Amino acid sequence: MDNAIYAGLTRQSGLMREMQVVANNLANMATTGFRREGVVFSEYVRALGDAPSLSMARASARAIDLSQGDLAPTGGSFDFAIQGDGFFLIETPQGERLSRAGHFTPGPEGELLNPDGYRLLDAGGAPVVVPEARAVSLARDGTLSADGVPVARIGLWLPADPTSLRHQAGTLFTADAPEPMEDGGTILQGHLEGSNTDPILEVARMIEVQRAYELGQSLLDREDERIRGVIQTLGR
Repeated sequence: MDNAIYAGLTRQSGLMREMQVVANNLANMATTGFRREGVVFSEYVRALGDAPSLSMARASARAIDLSQGDLAPTGGSFDFAIQGDGFFLIETPQGERLSRAGHFTPGPEGELLNPDGYRLLDAGGAPVVVPEARAVSLARDGTLSADGVPVARIGLWLPADPTSLRHQAGTLFTADAPEPMEDGGTILQGHLEGSNTDPILEVARMIEVQRAYELGQSLLDREDERIRGVIQTLGR
């Protein structure tokens, strides 16, 4: 196979992956706490023996957009939105995960659970448990009170290495050794943070990627015709 086809196929594969990411962004434009993603293209150069090196496109990394989403008031006692930096720490069967989605409900034992049934953890990494109360209030520093009595402090967390943040599924992220943060973000009660996906920009990007893919396919078709023509000429 000609080197031009190798290079073209790697580019097409990267564009297909980017199209999938854009489609996922659009599908989650109304998902609470969702963070849009982009694909990072890089050049992959490989030496082929004594022949000149071959340069190919590679799109294996994803970039997570951590910009602030719109805050919508809900009035819910257990709806929390982060303004600024930081993540909630969620306990899952696979380990601790980070999330910006702040919709929780009390479980049978009073622990706060996200829509998937996973427990919210406090600033010390323990489950947040709220006893039955007539009034639940949250201070901007994360102190949660029931009928005026502090019961927990919801902490905000950041990965020790920002580059280790990886989107796992839905609104959950994995990270190496999340650490509690002291400054930089506040928690608002009775609000939820929406997705930071801009549908207009995503649709424009989808059109751009589609056109680039079509141009790449045309190049591969012409290259295939050229190779077939050479083979037919040499075979006469």
